[in-house]
Amino acid sequence: MNGIRPDELDDRLGGGSEDGNEDGDTDGNGDGGADGDAPFVLDIRPADAYESDAIDGSHNLPVYGDLRAGDESALRSRLEEIPRDREVVTVCKMGIVAKRATSVLEEEGYDARTLAGGMSGWNGYRAGSLGYTLRSLWWRIR
Repeated sequence: MNGIRPDELDDRLGGGSEDGNEDGDTDGNGDGGADGDAPFVLDIRPADAYESDAIDGSHNLPVYGDLRAGDESALRSRLEEIPRDREVVTVCKMGIVAKRATSVLEEEGYDARTLAGGMSGWNGYRAGSLGYTLRSLWWRIR
């Protein structure tokens, strides 16, 4: 799987907002991370889902419905909104449709990965849930 676990993403983002900095920018230089290599987090879920629950510093490009229906053109027509000089981590509800987005981005020359478990995995990680702990162990041994 060309993915990234929620705990790995959180580390790359500098620990999210737990440091009191809402956008996760722990070094103050505006890149979202402590060491300047924070990925561009691309949330493809519908705008209402994104507005109700999102990863700090992520960017919404609501193409979930199109990709789910097999239409990649909605994402391809908006590639100029996605930086080419940073790793891109795609996010959806569970990570399934985000894999399609990752494939499209890779075909277009982007360095892209999918957040394992999507927002469900992210929220489970942040909450320290047993379900996340078990999934995380599975992801590590695969």
